[in-house]
Amino acid sequence: MLPSRFNTIIFDIGDVLFTWSSSTTTSISPKVLRRILASPTWEDYERGRLSEDACYDLVGVEFSIDPSEVRRAFDQARDSLRSDEEMTALIRELKAQDNRLQVYAMSNISSADYNVLQTKPADWWLFDRIFTSGAAGERKPNLGFYRHVLEETNANPYSTIFVDDKPENVLSARSLGLHGIVFHDKAKVKRALRNLLGDPIVRGRQYLSNNAGKLYSVTDGGVELRENFAQLLILESTSNRSLVDLVEHPRRWNFFQGKGQLTTENFPDDMDTTSLGCTIMQRDKSLVSGILDEILEYVDSYGVVQTYFDHNRPRFDPVVCVNILSLFYSHGRGGDLADTLQWVYGVLMNRAYLDGTRYYATAECFLFFLTRLLQKTGDTDLHSRLRPLLKERVAERIGVQGDALALAMRVLVCDYVGVRNEVDFRALLDLQCDDGGWEIGWMYTYGSSGIKIGNRGLSTALAIQAIEAMHALPPSPSPTIAASETVEKKEVNRKHFSLRKTRHQRSASFRKSLSWLVGVGRMPAVIHV
Repeated sequence: MLPSRFNTIIFDIGDVLFTWSSSTTTSISPKVLRRILASPTWEDYERGRLSEDACYDLVGVEFSIDPSEVRRAFDQARDSLRSDEEMTALIRELKAQDNRLQVYAMSNISSADYNVLQTKPADWWLFDRIFTSGAAGERKPNLGFYRHVLEETNANPYSTIFVDDKPENVLSARSLGLHGIVFHDKAKVKRALRNLLGDPIVRGRQYLSNNAGKLYSVTDGGVELRENFAQLLILESTSNRSLVDLVEHPRRWNFFQGKGQLTTENFPDDMDTTSLGCTIMQRDKSLVSGILDEILEYVDSYGVVQTYFDHNRPRFDPVVCVNILSLFYSHGRGGDLADTLQWVYGVLMNRAYLDGTRYYATAECFLFFLTRLLQKTGDTDLHSRLRPLLKERVAERIGVQGDALALAMRVLVCDYVGVRNEVDFRALLDLQCDDGGWEIGWMYTYGSSGIKIGNRGLSTALAIQAIEAMHALPPSPSPTIAASETVEKKEVNRKHFSLRKTRHQRSASFRKSLSWLVGVGRMPAVIHV
């Protein structure tokens, strides 16, 4: 269990936890009613400086409206107040999962209006305390109101989340160290709160478990694909065979589990999936040796290994080449594909992968599988040749916009070469969905049509790995990235281990491991939703 660093939430009430209507049957239009609410007179009323009658009288003078009409309009507005059940249910959920969580409300509301509000059906017991401007004599966004609430609750601002629909109110909260969320989209706010307060690993694993055997790939057009490649990667990442739906092959593997989809039905076996299958499923050495010999029959005149076991379909791709090299090197035969390795090195050196490749959608796919190659072998010559350049290239990618899969891959590659990638890690955490899984990320493309294929199960499995890696890697001394030379030297000597294997003990608390995110005295994180 990785506890959240937050233990307090402060909610606004109006337009966050309660809805209401500014439309009335009076002569006062919604626009004018909201102008009244923003007037200095109303602000004094909310601070407790004016009585209800005095406020209505002054508003009547200022807006040339009969005070009785003002009263009637606000009586109808009060009658329209309704508790938002979705937000109430979310608070119940969050408190149930963490009994440490303190929930407060903080509202710009007069004492008279608050007395009416308390008569409305709502789960008032959920709040540890409610603070009103009428009682405090202060109102948002004035800093005094926030300081009053923090002092009364003894809350640590750096462990506190503040939710309000007014950007200026959130800005004031952030200026004091609170983690501010602007309430513009309810679904996004709910997601943000779950991500900030929930355990991302537990939630991610629950998503995988809930969808075990159904973690299928999908095209960008919404077509579900039954394929083996992503299933193999999920298996390698989780070591949990029950999560995946695989059609195992005794020798050569096919990308598809049956007929080809959105392409040739009689789709040929490919060396990419075969290489993955043979390294993950641990086939008999003599069997693999025969497969390696067969693959060598599909090397072109330039020494570059092809993709398919089909001489009538000559295609090559640097990521496919890397995966084939992983199979060869893991069986001590990397030298058989020296020219292919040389070409892959050129792709890395000259950044030829930046726009993706023929079959793979992103630059991160190339860097990720290159890391996997190094993790499959202890060949010191290969490590000394590729690793330093890999470290340079992945550092160049930090902060580049990417989907969940690309960010997870980037964080994992950085972890492998000893670079702490806090920027992309923060972005990755924000992409966890309400169901605990991560958003889909595009893994590969159909070479001819450009159709993209992704898999939420794979995005989630690698995101979990990335979080575990960041939890284990010591915090860097710099705010963005720093390389750990000790980690780098140790990694070069490692032999044949998978991406999933834990490299560090996980005894430290998650809060401590994430202290670099918002430590005391540092700027609070910002979320716009």
